[in-house]
Amino acid sequence: MSEPLLTISNLHAIIAEDGTEILKGVDLEIAPGRIHAIMGPNGSGKSTLSKVLTGHPAYEVTEGEVWFKGRNLLEMEVDERARAGLFLAFQYPVDIPGVSIANFLRAAVQARRGEEVDIFDFQEELLDRMRLLEMDPAFASRNVNEGFSGGEKKRNEILQLAMLRPDLAIMDETDSGLDIDALKVVSDGVNALHRERPESAFLLITHYQRILNYIQPDVVHVMVQGRIVESGGPDLAQRLEEQGYEAWRAEPSAA
Repeated sequence: MSEPLLTISNLHAIIAEDGTEILKGVDLEIAPGRIHAIMGPNGSGKSTLSKVLTGHPAYEVTEGEVWFKGRNLLEMEVDERARAGLFLAFQYPVDIPGVSIANFLRAAVQARRGEEVDIFDFQEELLDRMRLLEMDPAFASRNVNEGFSGGEKKRNEILQLAMLRPDLAIMDETDSGLDIDALKVVSDGVNALHRERPESAFLLITHYQRILNYIQPDVVHVMVQGRIVESGGPDLAQRLEEQGYEAWRAEPSAA
């Protein structure tokens, strides 16, 4: 049996500015090639977990451990985490006026690989990735997220994922604000990438079950009040859709 890709043990984290504790003892283990989903109500700590894992400075870890590919993740700088193969697809991707998607991606790929990437080799690879995701090549000449619709921003996140080929991709509410057509496009992209690199792992963070209709998780976790209180198979997501989070809110320690 392979070693876990990511191991989180008793992780506690606060908002650095005011000391409010958000994560209150998170335990989670992800093996290579597995798709995990974390579901929970607003304020449960789902997005905070994604930001803590990727080194957001607004949060401070006060207790616990995180190991990624055998390395202490909490001792690594933000750029080290990305180069090691950790990727975050943002809930609200930012605009970068004046920087084309192609130039942005070439800089990111070079940083990930730690070497200069030939411009012609890069262009060939980029076109190949865009064909895989059924994207118009003209998309790469646009400025990063400038004037993009919600669906276009999320599609751009998936293109970054395809080019960087991380070992673990964290998808923070990727389904937020997407209509059904855009959700299907994004999900098809994730599924295509996972088929191509079955050793890669994904952590989907979501409020709703609908994205899990398109991306089949191996494990579903319920997060309430800063902790994972129950884990199970895909049927757990269906239970949440039918019952809501009230039972877990009422007795989080009993799950």
